[in-house]
Amino acid sequence: MTTTTLRHDWQREEIEALFALPFNDLLFQAQTIHRQHFDPNKVQVSTLLSIKTGACPEDCKYCPQSAHYRTDVDRERLLAVEKVLEEAEAAKQQGASRFCMGAAWRNPKDRDMPYVIAMIEGVKKLGLETCMTLGMLSAEQAQVLKQAGLDYYNHNLDTSPEFYGEIISTRTYHDRLQTLSNVRDAGMKVCAGGIVGMGESRRDRAGLLQQLANLPKHPESVPVNMLVKVKGTPFAELDDLDPFEFVRSIAVARILMPQSFVRLSAGRETMNDELQALCFMAGANSIFYGERLLTTPNPEANKDQLLFERLGIAPLQQDGYSDEVHEAVIEDALYEQEHPVRYYEAN
Repeated sequence: MTTTTLRHDWQREEIEALFALPFNDLLFQAQTIHRQHFDPNKVQVSTLLSIKTGACPEDCKYCPQSAHYRTDVDRERLLAVEKVLEEAEAAKQQGASRFCMGAAWRNPKDRDMPYVIAMIEGVKKLGLETCMTLGMLSAEQAQVLKQAGLDYYNHNLDTSPEFYGEIISTRTYHDRLQTLSNVRDAGMKVCAGGIVGMGESRRDRAGLLQQLANLPKHPESVPVNMLVKVKGTPFAELDDLDPFEFVRSIAVARILMPQSFVRLSAGRETMNDELQALCFMAGANSIFYGERLLTTPNPEANKDQLLFERLGIAPLQQDGYSDEVHEAVIEDALYEQEHPVRYYEAN
């Protein structure tokens, strides 16, 4: 038996069939694949900081930072480099291995780039991986960020191409795909996912994951966000998504993109411990630590630490494994599949 073959030719009907599996069968398949590629009890931990908040010209209907809606989010200027580095040092002390910085821009301007570069270089010196989300990037801007040492760039697709027009009108789906292409061509790692619970259908959720899985190379990080409903945005009164459907979305993402880190992202503040545990079982192996995700609440770091202790989970301190550890994880997973009784007796 070998590890799962990476595919980039998923059909919508195949993905919908995965969503339709009995819940236990879907989780078993996702967890089996997860164990072929990762330590099942290690979770990558990141911290996200808003380096420029509010007054975004985009009209994303879920976003409290959009200038199109009246929310409680105040407009703020770009943070000073020193303040960003203080936050990065605090995140490192809390156990984060990656520091993510987000700015509410349509795209970065030339005048902003020296400050952005200084932030990247400073965070790298602290020994943390770096990630940024700054809106759309040109090929030239992507190259500049790569040369500064940026490890990851986040740019979400949000939803399926068919449902996209219900969410945003100021940026096309092609714009988003082009930014991902520019990031990949520059040699950076890609962080790309989406949001569920925005009134989309299951077919749309399958369509989002199809777009991500059929990219020429799977994103190294795939954040799956639960909509955080914020007063003042058009999506504030939407019905809640069935929590089991959210877990199914995590599991299908894991099956389609076996080697990607699947991040349990926005929306965790309203999830109980049992739901989060199911997400880890379904293949989620990355989270954000900290009290806020840009402008929305997130569980406090010590609460996450307590949950990790209860579940026997530890933060992953590096991205991936050495060849020896990777081979051991695969060998253990295969042994479990072939000898399930003896495996559980031994463990």
